[in-house]
Amino acid sequence: MIDANIRFLRKQENLSQEEFAERFGVSRQSVAKWESGESTPDLQKCREIAEHYELSIDTLVSMSLEGMDVNANTTEGKYIFGMVKMDKDGQVTIPEYAREVFGIKPGDRLMVMGDTAKGGIALAKISLGNLFKKK
Repeated sequence: MIDANIRFLRKQENLSQEEFAERFGVSRQSVAKWESGESTPDLQKCREIAEHYELSIDTLVSMSLEGMDVNANTTEGKYIFGMVKMDKDGQVTIPEYAREVFGIKPGDRLMVMGDTAKGGIALAKISLGNLFKKK
């Protein structure tokens, strides 16, 4: 999956393999090997690539980006953090990068919201104090 995603991200920006390689401080041959699946970037390079495109490492490595508008990630403040899987108890793990961006720590309260018409569910970090402030 990472091979196709690297190729997809590079082509989305109309970059040659050489230009992509320069951006991430590697050789063109390395990029060619990544895209062919002959090798994969090390963890640090995965992190650099994921951060550059505002993706989680998990998304870069295991989720197909084909058909996604990754340029939506370049809009300030908007992110695609990747996919999560709900366990049998209905719990999901919020990706680490999402927790970092929103400053979510163990014990924080999150509001769960949904829109059945759009088929979406969202979380928002809240403070109970903010809910009861007088205006």
